[in-house]
Amino acid sequence: MCNEMEKMLQNRLAGILSCDEDAIRQCRQRWDSIAKPLRSLGKLEDAIVKIAGITGTNQVRLAKKALVILCADNGVVAEGISQSGQEITALVAENFLDHNSCACIMAKRAGADVYPIDIGMVQDTKVTRKKVAYGTKNMMVEPAMTRQEALQAIQSGIEIVAELKQAGYHIIATGEMGIGNTTTSSAVASVLLSVPVEEMTGKGAGLSDQGLLHKMEVIQKAISLHKPDPADAIDVLSKVGGFDLAGLTGIFLGGAIYQIPIVIDGFISSVAALAATKIDKRVINYMLPSHVSAEAAGGTILKVLGLTPFLTCNMCLGEGTGAVTLFPILDMALDVYQTMSTFEQINMEAYQPHES
Repeated sequence: MCNEMEKMLQNRLAGILSCDEDAIRQCRQRWDSIAKPLRSLGKLEDAIVKIAGITGTNQVRLAKKALVILCADNGVVAEGISQSGQEITALVAENFLDHNSCACIMAKRAGADVYPIDIGMVQDTKVTRKKVAYGTKNMMVEPAMTRQEALQAIQSGIEIVAELKQAGYHIIATGEMGIGNTTTSSAVASVLLSVPVEEMTGKGAGLSDQGLLHKMEVIQKAISLHKPDPADAIDVLSKVGGFDLAGLTGIFLGGAIYQIPIVIDGFISSVAALAATKIDKRVINYMLPSHVSAEAAGGTILKVLGLTPFLTCNMCLGEGTGAVTLFPILDMALDVYQTMSTFEQINMEAYQPHES
């Protein structure tokens, strides 16, 4: 079964296309024709150009937006690495259905539909289920999941993108909910980047200094016990990751497979993006950053990915709150792109680019 799932994943990845250079060129030409100083909207212009390349058309559309929040529990919570117990994951997940969370309130303002999905919570709730298992195992004792479970979670993420693309969505923001997932994210990032655990680990949802030291010790012991292979992102995810991380990895892969832009949220989401690039480096072309997380390694991961954030708000809530903040910015940029007069239309001499 595992070999079949590996083959299925490789077959899907084989279908990834390069971004459309003609659409990129046409989009840039449109920007340069607009009656304003050249490139004066900076990263806003670059984002619309990138989306044109991703979607294969300079007629960029962002009318239908989604926020996907993957919810999962982590067995390592048994080691006391979080202030909260696993029961909080289910409570917050169901709160998404009531549209009464930070992420939902912000998504509503941004015009995005919210899709919370149970990919591995220990409790069953009213949240849509794509559950791989009832939480991961305690990685201090045994691997967090089997390789097959990691592959299943990745495939689920890819399928979510396929479903949303079929439903007509133009862009997807990533979010997550799972007590203990900053611990798993720090572990995965430390291994994939071959950097000390201390450089990748923060206090998460309010640990004390002593709690942070304990958290780092737990991560280091789990890595030493299971020896995940830095050259094999799926091995890393299975041994010290979480179902939410693996599912988000699949969402980033799905963005490249189905040619739809995927917005990175904060630290946890960016670690999944990193894992996706380790599986297939081409997926970086289908990602958009949003903000830089206040978590210890938030900026580090984005730098490794070669992405610069649009916003620095000192946010570290997760759930997609950072990712949806990008949507209004993109909407404003797209309004300018689609509706502003050109130099020719107002009989004004066009600006000329300077020689570099």
